Amino acid sequence: MAEFREEILRYFPQEKADIRSYSPLPLAFLGDAVYSLIIRTAVVSRGNRQAAKLHNETKRLVSAKAQAMVGDAIQEILEPEEARIYKRGLNSNPYHHAKNQLLSDYLKATALETLCGYLYLQDQNERLLGLIREGMERAGLVD
Repeated sequence: MAEFREEILRYFPQEKADIRSYSPLPLAFLGDAVYSLIIRTAVVSRGNRQAAKLHNETKRLVSAKAQAMVGDAIQEILEPEEARIYKRGLNSNPYHHAKNQLLSDYLKATALETLCGYLYLQDQNERLLGLIREGMERAGLVD
């Protein structure tokens, strides 16, 4: 993904910003897309299926509840800086949350997305993928 991010920035050049100065919500905004891309890639890679089946499987794994489970599952294996970023996301003040989700799950999902956005921007893709895979395994979300 580092190469992909570099290509994006080559086509859409921006001034370089210090990501440590970003508030949690922009990191979560990006992390949501990164997490979704990872899950969608994994789901599609399992084989050709109807779009509705792909959507349902993706929805199950990208829900706030599933993301909260992954976040809970990786707490003890986070490095200190990762734990700090996760906690910033957990303590963020989102403007809204889905009505059908618990606020606690939504905040944990936001925390995981914040960490995903941070690791993506740091080009720590192997660590990002490893944490998501480990979290999904520990949470019982993978076959």
